[in-house]
Amino acid sequence: MLAKVKSFSLSGLQGYPVDVEVDINNGLPSFETVGLAQTAVKEARERVRSAIKNSGFLFPASKITVNLAPADIKKITPVFDLAISLGILAATEQLSYKLLDGYVFLGELSLDGKIRRINGILPILISAADLGFRKFFVPKDNQAETVWLKDAEIILTESLSQAVNILNGQEQPQKAVFKDISEIIQKNKSYSTDFKYIKGQTQAKRALEIAAAGGHNVLMIGPPGAGKTMLARALPSILPDMTPEEALETSKIHSIAGILGQEGIITTRPFRTPHHTATTASLTGGGNYARPGEISLAHNGVLFLDELPEYSRSALETLRQPLEDGVIVINRANITVQYPARFVLVASMNPCPCGHYGSEHGQCQCTPAQIQKYLSRLSGPLLDRIDIHISVDSVKYDELADETAQDDSQTIKARVNQARKKQYERLKDKGVYCNAQMPAELIKKYCELTPAAKELLKLSFDRLKLSARAYSRILKVARTIADLDGCDIIDQKQIAEAVSFRTLDKKLWS
Repeated sequence: MLAKVKSFSLSGLQGYPVDVEVDINNGLPSFETVGLAQTAVKEARERVRSAIKNSGFLFPASKITVNLAPADIKKITPVFDLAISLGILAATEQLSYKLLDGYVFLGELSLDGKIRRINGILPILISAADLGFRKFFVPKDNQAETVWLKDAEIILTESLSQAVNILNGQEQPQKAVFKDISEIIQKNKSYSTDFKYIKGQTQAKRALEIAAAGGHNVLMIGPPGAGKTMLARALPSILPDMTPEEALETSKIHSIAGILGQEGIITTRPFRTPHHTATTASLTGGGNYARPGEISLAHNGVLFLDELPEYSRSALETLRQPLEDGVIVINRANITVQYPARFVLVASMNPCPCGHYGSEHGQCQCTPAQIQKYLSRLSGPLLDRIDIHISVDSVKYDELADETAQDDSQTIKARVNQARKKQYERLKDKGVYCNAQMPAELIKKYCELTPAAKELLKLSFDRLKLSARAYSRILKVARTIADLDGCDIIDQKQIAEAVSFRTLDKKLWS
């Protein structure tokens, strides 16, 4: 007998429907899974056999064929166990086939029939809802991720036997209760570091405020102990609050990675800081299952790379395309997936191997050859994609001892929000949301310069021998500074400050 059960799988962030077809025929007992199923999916036959028996049902001693359609897409994750089990029970008439109609079944089975949580349930449910599916059976352990789906009937199940009882009407289902994301975002606003605790570093704090206001990338160069890491960790506290759409999109990526947490939603902007020994695959994503990497986990947040030259050259070079396009495409055999990767890159580094080259508070022991070799680990194209370069020198004692109140993160954030509001009103119909994302045509339209600003930019371009990319990024940064200043037209002052953030690399790498 043949039974068909509806399930879902993932390709990147997009879910697609899978028809689980179970056919039982006379013949030597066997269990075959077809439809481009990978190892974890093929192993379902052992889990399903034990789960059915240990749940008090009969497992047929027949030839069982399970087809996962469409057959031209890899099935990687073990989300089909529950659907396969119910298909076998329906095909052997231990469960009415009609009861399965209209439901999507998701879940991995343990050998005793319990239903385990699965990764990626949030993007699966959202994709299924977009395609018109409204009724789901999902693992109860995934409950936290299911409450954000509106106008859907999501039944939480703990075991195969409970799922059968619910379908037969012998047990009342427990359903997920919808929650409003906006309310959760307003409640959860805790950050590890506040700008009011950072002494001195006026220029660095100003640069980070501009970066937060326009979504710009930042490189901090300075000696050890100057406060580069503390500055980077404070940046999320002045970034604008996440919108519900951003929270959902970021949470989908974390759901696939299996690190979403007990809240079931990401409500504060991510701050990812991979170690400098991180491989290329761990940064960009990949592996056998094309999982999202650190740059995707930092989507809508901050990616902090401490000691930038210590990362492998190949890993750093892979950042060039995501920094430009905001997405990462992962190509593997029989599968190509795309993950969003639009983040603010904050990088820090020492100016030389000992860390004291050019510092007022330490004597550099490095030779010119050592300094040149150290700095050459970073390519020009990568540096060109970083909008703001700043020097962060050691803080003086008088600055550390100064008890004058500093602007706290909430005060700075208010200014950032005001600038972002201007950008949103300007760009809301253009598909971009901050100045750093503007393409060439929008730069030309919205980065209007006064005659004095044009003359200064021309002079700077010629003297510093800037690239076309650097020219565009100076205009974007100047546009952000003008937004913070409340100006509609970019003046000489804003161009001068924007250019000052592009001179450090010319000094060190010339």
